[in-house]
Amino acid sequence: MGSHGAAPLDPMWDDTDRLLGQLLMMGFEGTTVTPQIRKLIREDHLGSILLTAKNLKSAEQTTQLVLELQKCAYDAGHPVPLAIGLDQENGGVNSLFDEIYIRQYPSAMGVAATGSRELAFEVAKATAEEISACGINLMMGPCLDVLTNARNQPLGVRTTGDDPQEVSSYGVAFMRGYKEAGLASMGKHFPSYGSLEFLGSALDVPTITESLESLSLNALVPFRNAIKEGLDAMMVGGCAMSSAGLNVMHACLSEQVVNDLLRNDLKFDGVVISDCLEMEALSHNIGVGGGTVMAINAGCDVVLLCRSFVHQQEAIQGLKLGIENAMISTERLRSSLRRVLDMKARSTSWEKALAPPGIGLLSQLQPSHTTLSTRAYNSSITVVRDKNRLLPLSNIMEPEDELLLLTPLVKPLVASAAARQLSEHATSDSPEPALWERSASVMSGERVFRELGRSLARQRSGRVLHTSYTANGVRPQHENLIGRASAIIIVTADANRNLYQHGFTKHVSMICNMQYKSGAEKREKPVIVVAVSSPYDFVMDHTIGTYVCTYDFTETALTSLVKVLYGECTAAGALPGTLSQSQKLSQSKQHWLVEAFNEERDSNALDVLIKSSVDDNTPGLHSELASATSNSFLLRNPEVLEAHFVVRNSTTQALYGFCTTYFFKATGTGVIGAVFVDSGRRKLSIGHSLHNRAIRTMLQRDGVKRFQLGSRLPSIYLGIPTGHGGERKRLRSWFANLGWNTALSRSVCSMVARNLSTWTPPPGMAKSLQSAGADFDLVYGWDHAGPVLDHIKTNNRQGLAEVYKMALSDPSACGIIRAKRPEDGSLVGTVVLYNMQSQLADFVPGMKDIGELAGGISSPVISPAVGEYSTLLQGLILLGMRQIKQQGCNACILDYIDGDGNFDGLSAMGFSVLHTFEEVSCDAATWTMVPPS
Repeated sequence: MGSHGAAPLDPMWDDTDRLLGQLLMMGFEGTTVTPQIRKLIREDHLGSILLTAKNLKSAEQTTQLVLELQKCAYDAGHPVPLAIGLDQENGGVNSLFDEIYIRQYPSAMGVAATGSRELAFEVAKATAEEISACGINLMMGPCLDVLTNARNQPLGVRTTGDDPQEVSSYGVAFMRGYKEAGLASMGKHFPSYGSLEFLGSALDVPTITESLESLSLNALVPFRNAIKEGLDAMMVGGCAMSSAGLNVMHACLSEQVVNDLLRNDLKFDGVVISDCLEMEALSHNIGVGGGTVMAINAGCDVVLLCRSFVHQQEAIQGLKLGIENAMISTERLRSSLRRVLDMKARSTSWEKALAPPGIGLLSQLQPSHTTLSTRAYNSSITVVRDKNRLLPLSNIMEPEDELLLLTPLVKPLVASAAARQLSEHATSDSPEPALWERSASVMSGERVFRELGRSLARQRSGRVLHTSYTANGVRPQHENLIGRASAIIIVTADANRNLYQHGFTKHVSMICNMQYKSGAEKREKPVIVVAVSSPYDFVMDHTIGTYVCTYDFTETALTSLVKVLYGECTAAGALPGTLSQSQKLSQSKQHWLVEAFNEERDSNALDVLIKSSVDDNTPGLHSELASATSNSFLLRNPEVLEAHFVVRNSTTQALYGFCTTYFFKATGTGVIGAVFVDSGRRKLSIGHSLHNRAIRTMLQRDGVKRFQLGSRLPSIYLGIPTGHGGERKRLRSWFANLGWNTALSRSVCSMVARNLSTWTPPPGMAKSLQSAGADFDLVYGWDHAGPVLDHIKTNNRQGLAEVYKMALSDPSACGIIRAKRPEDGSLVGTVVLYNMQSQLADFVPGMKDIGELAGGISSPVISPAVGEYSTLLQGLILLGMRQIKQQGCNACILDYIDGDGNFDGLSAMGFSVLHTFEEVSCDAATWTMVPPS
């Protein structure tokens, strides 16, 4: 296909307007040919049309509409037919819906759950035959996205899963099916929507934060394979890209993405179609006219504009202006034209376009396609877990028992992706469904769930009680029904994005755990949770003992569900991707070899990794690692068992990731003190592998009572770093997915006071100290250890005793300031004072990072019985600052302070926050391992 440059074009294409028309794809409002679309075809020579649910009412009307569009082009003298495209992804995303003639098939993920590539091919072929019968010649599919960020993922079940090889093999099977039926195929959404991060407002574009290297290993695999197998077209997304060496506002406008990555690296020579340039973020940031020129210059062959006639005119004007101003060369346009003509030659002709077979052919296909649809759905329903053997329901229910069905209030099933993208913004504030949602004959979720209730009731003599639930949670009427029913089915639809569903399900399941069947032996009330869209809702939550996934909630899917619940057919589906046979979630199939850190072998490589991690930090953000070296992590303390781990390249000796663990014998606390990964290799499960090894090691320590994320010693990461906006959210969810309860975190921070040479204590503070009723003194050396170490036992925080012991053994560089009761000399408060020569300073890299002579104050402990907590704390710190100033230092670090505390007193003394963290602790006995990935 690579010989476009050679073939001479027919002289009729010398007409620039005619040539430009072939490089545009447009949509329109309405179910008949409108004056606007007629003008675009006749006068602007528009060559491609996207139809969405808002244009289509039935198979018959679709055939009629498509034929009229083609006739309009034929009468206007178009040399080749229109390319007419449609999103018909199945599951919930179908633009053409017709209860009689168009069959419903499972979503892409539902098909993958059947485990059969052969079935995928058959379903794709059948889908394509149906829309082809109506005159459609371009399938806007398959979806080739790999779900690397599965939980907060708008794509959901539209893609086959999170394993690149599996997504690839199903994508190629779908593509072959479309081709077999004579349609052109289009891969989407290059370079992958599977790892989008939503970083800001509606106007901000979702962003791919993966590096090209990591995309190559993962997300680009399905695209690369589909190209090798002869994919006709590729849609490039309108998302942004941001990683080392790549900063792109909109992928489809970027030469780096289209020309360099897609054309040169992946050798794609088919038709490149841009994402819709009417997306608000895109039109708002750049403008449609300019955007169209940028898209063509980036290497797009066809520019998509979904529906606004004003924008469509603007795009045409933009292109003409681009040619007049010599911003676009005619040769560039002609090479795009050749590609478009090539695609059309393979998928359509005037003979075909002007005689669509329509209803006649659809009635012939109907019997075999109906059988295929039922077979596909029956093979896709997945019972992920059924711990107490609640299925089939006849196992646990008497004929007269009542069954309760609880379903969420959900928006109508989304029809086409393009239509949804445009309507989301338009309708987010109005309760009224968008026009296309009303006109498309798409079942609303409510109707489908009502029908589910009826079909559950048809099969049994006892009553089926059915009610819906909303963000208002468990109401009294729910509680009454739960009390009456003998078993409960809760339906969820994308609970990860509709958190109220998650909360409601957990609440009901808790009530049922406490309710027992009266009169009989004690047992929990049976609960079955059915996820009718994304399987990720409760896949990891083993407290939900019976969990079933259907991958979409069309009527056909729920008919198969009822058969499974009543035992009329056995659920044969398996979770796709890495959720697969083990039915456990792990993010990617790469198992990295984790090795113990070897100081001699790895120290230099660790210094390189630290430096690159600091260099890759976002400009303006401060890295906690800035002055750390490999030595900063090695305590070499007999009271602390340390074990550190690396993932490395044994050939080049380079480290890809590093993780530290410390076990403080005194408190039985196992601590992860740091985990970081080379920025070019994030999202490849390296961190996951290191973390699992760390936890496994700590679980084996004798006397381990608790785990903690964040280490007081060494004082580099006191917990999850939280000062970095979106990064905080990402890190928190990463650790939460590994099993840490980040909701129960404790805020800690390090602080700094500068310019000590001109500093004076706030007025009145010295006076209030006298009223604190304590005597203060400063002591050095081990002779004072007894009372000090006894005093700090009141505080069981890890690392505290070790800090004090280190200070007491280093009298030349450390001291202890004490607060004592005048009446009996007992200690009520202590704090450690140290300078840059002390051993302690080696573990507080922030000391060197200040860039001037600094002293440190560390680990204040105030007796719990003391009323004057804050006055005493200020007193100890104030005396410490005076000492540090006397030693000629110009800065003072407070290296471990309660972040929820009252900062007013400390900021009045001249301190400001340096870094903030969230320290997370949990009970070691209740830890459950997330399977290694």
